[in-house]
Amino acid sequence: MSSWPHPRMRGRVAYGGDYNPEQWTPDVWREDIELMRSAGVTMVTIGLWNWAEVEPREGVYDFSRLDEVVGLLHEAGIAIDLGTPTASPPSWFFATYPHARVVTRDGVPLGFGSRGMASPSSPDYRRAAIGIADALARRYGDHPAVVLWHVHNEYGAPVGEDYSEHAVREFRRWLQERYGSLEALNHAWGTAFWGQRYDDWEHLGLPGPTPSAPNPGQQLDFRRFTDHQLRACYLAERDAIRAHAAQPITTNFMAANCPTTDLWAWAREVDVVSNDHYLTAAEVEPEVGLALAADLTRSVAGGAPWLLMEHSTSGVNWQPRNVAKRPGEMRRNSLAHVARGSDAVLFFQWRASRVGAEKFHSAMLPHGGTDTRGWREVVELGREVGALGQVAGSRVHADVAILWDTESFWAQDLPWRPSVDLDPHERIRTYHERLWRDGLTVDLAHPGADLSGYRLVLAPASYLLTRDHAANLTRYVETGGTLLVGCFSAVVNENDAVHEGGFLDPLAEVLGVRVHEHLPLREGESIEIDLAGQPVPGTIWQEDVALEGATAVGSYRDGYAPGGPAITRHRHGAGIGWYVSACPDVAGLATVLAGVYRDAGLTTAEHPGVEIVTRVGAESSFMFVINHTDREVRVPIDGNPLLGTAPVDGVLPVAPGDVAVVHHTQAAVVAATT
Repeated sequence: MSSWPHPRMRGRVAYGGDYNPEQWTPDVWREDIELMRSAGVTMVTIGLWNWAEVEPREGVYDFSRLDEVVGLLHEAGIAIDLGTPTASPPSWFFATYPHARVVTRDGVPLGFGSRGMASPSSPDYRRAAIGIADALARRYGDHPAVVLWHVHNEYGAPVGEDYSEHAVREFRRWLQERYGSLEALNHAWGTAFWGQRYDDWEHLGLPGPTPSAPNPGQQLDFRRFTDHQLRACYLAERDAIRAHAAQPITTNFMAANCPTTDLWAWAREVDVVSNDHYLTAAEVEPEVGLALAADLTRSVAGGAPWLLMEHSTSGVNWQPRNVAKRPGEMRRNSLAHVARGSDAVLFFQWRASRVGAEKFHSAMLPHGGTDTRGWREVVELGREVGALGQVAGSRVHADVAILWDTESFWAQDLPWRPSVDLDPHERIRTYHERLWRDGLTVDLAHPGADLSGYRLVLAPASYLLTRDHAANLTRYVETGGTLLVGCFSAVVNENDAVHEGGFLDPLAEVLGVRVHEHLPLREGESIEIDLAGQPVPGTIWQEDVALEGATAVGSYRDGYAPGGPAITRHRHGAGIGWYVSACPDVAGLATVLAGVYRDAGLTTAEHPGVEIVTRVGAESSFMFVINHTDREVRVPIDGNPLLGTAPVDGVLPVAPGDVAVVHHTQAAVVAATT
């Protein structure tokens, strides 16, 4: 296993993006490289979409054009993240192996002519992918320009699940390895219900269309299997590259936006975590979602620096309304990712495509060329990123963690839950936004992780919680931690079976409550909680909560449980456990979390709409102040400016929409916080 940064990239934040020279002629290549140099580009990703060019017929390779591009970039001093093109197999592959196509749940084979991937369970696809990865690594494995290998593109998007004959065969094999016997499988899936018992492995199929709801255990295992098969494809290519190349190897995640991949499992297999992030244009404050994606990426990286592999200079092309970024917004987006741990600012793509499905997607070099606002902002950002080399390698510290468990999301998203309105991702986004507005830096954590370093742990959506993970949370509180658990949590075990003892049973001891019944609201209904005399509105959900040692600090004023406990607090060991049995919005959570913050010893910020995040290195710290508002803010801090104006008399002025980065020694940081 190799590590990032490659020696050539030490002491710098990489700047650049996807470059697709196969779309252009060699005279354009030379123009591009000159413009890259003027924009401060230090690294580009190539090779993600050129399989048909480098392997025009099966087993026949033509590297002539790729050789020339690699040589030109090397001469210009631009490092290369070399991709494998396996997200888009060539036409000859599908003509030769038609059964390698992905099949939808309704039995429709997906044809050639778009992007995505062949069936991850197809042995023909696996063999072809290994072949092209091996050929590329043999040719470029020791090239000095190549500093990183980039396998595939966005596994699980746009195609994740596959219902082909290959998937059926491999699913049976995966189940045999997981359970060992049909008796164990029948027990895990609860096949006694509705007479679904299996007596022969060959009778097992995929959870396709059924007259009514499919077996929940089968559906959950199919999602686990899908993730496993996608990851197996990555591992096969990674290992083929590693046989000939020593550079770090990665694949680009889509944190917070790709439901088919378990990022905790994937992160263990890459040498450096990388992520693609695109704003949701429909959101009025998309910087809030950006922060969640960046925090999640940093967290699955174990706190280590990560790489922003793709984002956009302006609008994208695949959302219903592709809103352009306002002046300065690209800069704030880019530097927010760096503030939250990225050691790269990379875009899709370098030059805007004239043809194809993404010709309306923004790029570093727009269709309008160099006489555009977009280009001028790209050049200025390149200059600023180049000045942030000292930041590279530093880390972000968080006192708060929100639990993020993909398997729980998979389980809660299955059919026939008490309410279609209760969305685990919405709950996590809402809690994270409240913390963002309160100026608290947040990690995401797996429920089985070591949580001892956090003052506060939030579990807004832990529908599936194993006994072992519940015990981990209990130990965290016993040793002095503050834990808040949200509604509809600890309901089922790893097989989607309700816990013996009922809802919330694994956490009953640490929270001092039990849930007797879920009380979902009708569409449009709302309720109100009385929290020490303050009203807290809620929608979607209530619960019938029974106290078993906890104190009700908030009670329902109305709804289906008037007068009943809504929010509880319980001392357990040296710590405190809170339970919130409703769905407050972001504003309501300000009231709910005030007491939780006091228990955890946390204080909130005084600058709404302003991000303040600190990265800490071995000897220095770097405070990023990102002003998303239309007013000047003044932040008490001293130090030397890397970006923006210098603090005056211990106060840093940050103009509307501006970003400042202040560098100070560890000694100064200690003095400022004591």
